[in-house]
Amino acid sequence: MGNEWFRRFGHPTGPARSESRAPRLFCFPHAGGAASTFLQLARALTPDFDVLAAQYPGRQDRRREQPLTDIVRLAEALADHVPDGDERPFAFFGHSMGAVLAYEVTRVLQERRMPGPAALVLSGRRAPTPRTSPHDRLSTDADILRAVRQLGGTTPQLLDDPELRDMVMPALRADYRAIGSYTWQPGPPLSIPLTVLVGDRDPVASVAEARAWENLTTAPARTYVFDGGHFFLDANLPRVAETVNDALGHLTAVPATR
Repeated sequence: MGNEWFRRFGHPTGPARSESRAPRLFCFPHAGGAASTFLQLARALTPDFDVLAAQYPGRQDRRREQPLTDIVRLAEALADHVPDGDERPFAFFGHSMGAVLAYEVTRVLQERRMPGPAALVLSGRRAPTPRTSPHDRLSTDADILRAVRQLGGTTPQLLDDPELRDMVMPALRADYRAIGSYTWQPGPPLSIPLTVLVGDRDPVASVAEARAWENLTTAPARTYVFDGGHFFLDANLPRVAETVNDALGHLTAVPATR
C-alpha cells in the first residue's frame, strides 16, 4: 500500500513467510504522535505481520499540511485509505488517541458496509463514554505541554527547545482539540475480538476504565495490564509484541500468487 496516510516500516520477509503474504496490522498513533512511533513495534512483529502506521496530516513529512481537528473527520479520512482491494486479513492497533481512531475507523467501515478489521488492539485509553474526560479538555499551550510532560511520551529536551517545540505544537494543538471535542455516539456493539492493553500507573486511563472497552463488542475480549504509565509500550516491547502475536494469531497469511 502506498499513499500519504500510511507508512510501511518493512516488508514481511524470511523463511516463515517466503511462500505467503502476511496479514496487515494498521497502527494509529497517540495525540501529537507520528507514524515513526511504531517503528520498534513494527520491527518486533515482522515477519509475522505487515505493519503500516498512520501518518496524520501536520507532522513529519506531512508537516506542511493542515492538521484535522475532528476525530470523526480524521476517522473518515483514514477509512478512505484502509480498504485497497487487498484480500489479506487485517487488524487495527491504536494507542491513546489512536485507540479511539482505531475504534471509530472500524465503525466508519461498518457503516459503509466495507471490509473491516478482524480484531482490534486498543492501548492506553479508557473506553469511550458520553462524557468527555477532563484529561482531554486542554485549551492552552501551557496546559497541553504540562499534560505531555506528565505523560512522558515526548523527550523533555524537545519541549525545552523553542524551535523544536514550535514544530510540534501545531500537531499537538490539533490533536488535543480533536480528542477534547470528541463525543462518543452509542451504537451497535462491534462483533470482533478486542484486546485491551493498559499500564498499571497510567494517570489518564485506569485499569477499570480501560477494561470497559470489553463491553463494546459481542466477541471475546481481554485486558492485559503492564507495568508502567501511559507510555508503557516502550518499556515492555517484547511482551507487547508477544501479546499482539497471541491476540492476532487467528489471522492467516494469504498464499502468494505466482
